[in-house]
Amino acid sequence: MGRKEKIIRMLKENMVGRERGKEGKRAGVLDRELLLSVALGQVLSLLICGIGLTSKYLSEDFHANTPVFQSFLNYILLFLVYTTTLAVRQGEENLLAILKRRWWKYMILGIIDIEANYLVVKAYQYTTLTSVQLLDCFVIPVVILLSWFFLLVRYKAVHFIGIVVCILGMGCMAGADVLVGRQQGAGENKLIGDLLVLGGATLYGISNVCEEYIVRNMSRVEFLGMIGLFGSFFSGIQLAIMEHKELLKVPWDWQIGLLYVGFSACMFGLYSFMPVVIKKTSATAVNLSLLTADLYSLFCGLFLFNYKFSGLYLLSFFTILVGLVLYSSTSTYVAQDPRVYKQFRNPSGPVVDLPATGQLEPSVTYTSLGQETEEEPHIRVA
Repeated sequence: MGRKEKIIRMLKENMVGRERGKEGKRAGVLDRELLLSVALGQVLSLLICGIGLTSKYLSEDFHANTPVFQSFLNYILLFLVYTTTLAVRQGEENLLAILKRRWWKYMILGIIDIEANYLVVKAYQYTTLTSVQLLDCFVIPVVILLSWFFLLVRYKAVHFIGIVVCILGMGCMAGADVLVGRQQGAGENKLIGDLLVLGGATLYGISNVCEEYIVRNMSRVEFLGMIGLFGSFFSGIQLAIMEHKELLKVPWDWQIGLLYVGFSACMFGLYSFMPVVIKKTSATAVNLSLLTADLYSLFCGLFLFNYKFSGLYLLSFFTILVGLVLYSSTSTYVAQDPRVYKQFRNPSGPVVDLPATGQLEPSVTYTSLGQETEEEPHIRVA
């Protein structure tokens, strides 16, 4: 073998090694992003577990049935932290500037968020825990449909497989609840309770999709500041009308005060952290992650409330995690018309006259919502 052939062979081996290194690096990045997405969702589930445990202690041990007051405390915290942050900002991100442009949209979103929380909590008085757990999954198809039509998100087959696996895991947990007799909250008006859950799940879906759009196109602080402003205002009105008598019956002491503080801390953490996770993943991925929250509450209940254990609970937990990994393993894509998107983002910008000759076909761009690697292609279909 001559010198020239040796050099060519060395160059080829070097190129092959470099390509393998790049593939390994890409795989490592994807693995880290996948694990991070699943882990962030589980942090949200643990916060919801804390919310559920403190609420259970308040309602059952101290007979403090004050869901509106508990939400009001959270909205007040959001107001104090995020609304005041907007108030001291300058320019277009100032509180008054935002209110001038979009006040009525945030007012509607604030009311939706308040009533979503209220309807699901109220449903526990009429229907069973199992029904609430199963029907609350209705938020997932709501989020998928709204994301498809309004956020223009496009899903692959693996996403739908992951969603089905997660819901099967949830059904397994509900079956375990029936087998061990854990059906607290059964009432005479089960139909009313089921309708309340479906209504609350629908409002949750609307709120989550709106949140995803705002944190991607405006800012997390703007979303939380506006929710804090209108949430505290309207929940305060609802509290004065519907719950002032219940609030007077609360036997106040340091234990109850500590439970309210714990609830407010978990709720504030959930609201503050959820936009971060939604921006990194999506509203659909977040709602799939939250399916494990009931299981965390159950595992805590085994020690705190002497719940009965079933092996189906562990099967349910791992089934949901498998579904989450399947869903998170591939990025979703956004189909958007660049001209419409640009005009929507810049409503006060100059209007561009499009050529009048010929039939103009809209172009569609697909871009990944997930963490992109440096060599991930962008496909344009004209």
